[in-house]
Amino acid sequence: MAFFSQTGQQGMQALLGKCRIIWPVIRCQQLFAASLNIPIQQKFNCLSFMASDSTALPVNSKGVGVFPAKKRSQVEYEGGTRWDEESKEISEGKLHLFSGASKKKVGSQALLKRRFIRVQPPEKPLQAEEWKKLREECQSLETFEEVMLKSMIKCNSHVDVAKSLLTYVAKTSGDIGYNLLVKYLALCVQQQKTAEICDVYDIMKMRFKTLESGAYSLLIRGLSNSDKWRMALALLEDVKKVMTPSRTSYESCIKAASRHQEMSLARELYHDMLAKDLVPTLDVLQAFFDFSRGMEDADLKKELFDILLYLRDNQIYPHGTFMRSIKLWFESIPGENWRGNLTNIKPSGECPVCHHQLEDSNLTEEEYNILKERITADVIHGRDTFRKTSPQEFEAFQAFVEDRLPFDIVIDGLNVSHVKPKKIASWLFHAINCLAKENVRLLVLGRKHMLVNSSNWKQDVMKEMQNKADFFFAENISEDDTFLLYATLRSGKHCRFVTRDFLRDHKACLSDSLTRRLFRKWQRGHQIVLAFPGIPAFNYDCVVQTTGDTWHIPYKDMFEEKYSYQVPRKWLCLQQKQ
Repeated sequence: MAFFSQTGQQGMQALLGKCRIIWPVIRCQQLFAASLNIPIQQKFNCLSFMASDSTALPVNSKGVGVFPAKKRSQVEYEGGTRWDEESKEISEGKLHLFSGASKKKVGSQALLKRRFIRVQPPEKPLQAEEWKKLREECQSLETFEEVMLKSMIKCNSHVDVAKSLLTYVAKTSGDIGYNLLVKYLALCVQQQKTAEICDVYDIMKMRFKTLESGAYSLLIRGLSNSDKWRMALALLEDVKKVMTPSRTSYESCIKAASRHQEMSLARELYHDMLAKDLVPTLDVLQAFFDFSRGMEDADLKKELFDILLYLRDNQIYPHGTFMRSIKLWFESIPGENWRGNLTNIKPSGECPVCHHQLEDSNLTEEEYNILKERITADVIHGRDTFRKTSPQEFEAFQAFVEDRLPFDIVIDGLNVSHVKPKKIASWLFHAINCLAKENVRLLVLGRKHMLVNSSNWKQDVMKEMQNKADFFFAENISEDDTFLLYATLRSGKHCRFVTRDFLRDHKACLSDSLTRRLFRKWQRGHQIVLAFPGIPAFNYDCVVQTTGDTWHIPYKDMFEEKYSYQVPRKWLCLQQKQ
């Protein structure tokens, strides 16, 4: 069936009457009747246009863009709601606004689009003639309708405004393209307009055999938040037949099932999601705790305990809101008398609330040997070690280390020196002085350019530092992470290291989950970060841990990316009272 293939008012009404997503002209006239006599200038909320070099650029009445400039990725599908991967799929998938255009044309239109996207859309629906005039003012902008719809999403415009734009498009071109439908769908999902979401779905089913992942995610998300949430489950099953559903699609259905207290269904979807190697967000993990309060279900309880162990194994720290959900769930378990308290663990590792001693951050001898062997095989020898060094240099470094073993602390000198860019050598000097007070043996990994007298590297300062620590100077292009790991592990279990690097790439090189977990534990207990203030290595392990009748959960006030060395100082202590 040709979508909007009939043109003219009579044909348009005949076709669009079958689907409520497109609105007959008579309805549009009723919609606009109250404002037909209002001058068009008053409908744009101070919007005006200024022509320059044959290019119409929208500005507000003060000559300043209505919205502050943002990166493109921040603009896509905004409007008070986080569009997770579906927005990325839409913006980076099949919906390229300028595909097929020449490079020069793409560049100029992209610039125009970025500036135009800051325009505030009309506050009320417009007649077709008014849209036409506005379109003509922006005649050099070929994607006027798409850019306007994206601005409507950004401004959370009323759906009737978007409907009036699509009605104009249908009347003038006889067709509404896929891109416009998806953007209109995003606006409907954002405002939880269930009837409109169903209409878009009907139209898309009628015209397209299959959709791209972003559109499916939007449909499932919109339906999941409505009384038609079971339609989302059916759509998820349909998606599975043609592609792997997105994480957002799974999580929307999981949260919908949880909200309706169908926890067995939620768990089934969760395990299906994990089986497809989709990493859950904290948002969906929190939903399990939120909607399981007071439920007496042994299988569900085990599932939630497994989620806590998942946080432990992956060194994930819940944010404050998630932590409170965990606390409330524990305290709601029928007949178990759990009590939660917020606390700060003592430097010794003792919990001030229950007086339990947290796990030691040190590895056992067996664990340490496993880690050492795997890092040697997978990281030092298993990766392209000599991409930015040479076999000769690395052999020289190994001989240097063997002659001076053992070290107590290994310092990534260049990394540490750049904590204060304007005081490069002085900051490294400060770090060495602080650590040397502990009467420890220091190894500093440097670069050969440090040996050349300069404003950054004064040689009298360098000589003073070399009196307090051993230095190995690698070539200026060499990577020193491998040197750092080798020297630290070769020195023994006691040896710590100083760097601001996260060492994620090296952890990823490890071949199995056990070794990666040991690496994270070793890193937490051995990495020292010099900053303001300094972050020392802890004597206790900063991960979720339990003894059966106690749980200790480290958390952060706000959600943030979990850098390996940035462990939280706040803890939730959960104690089962007898």
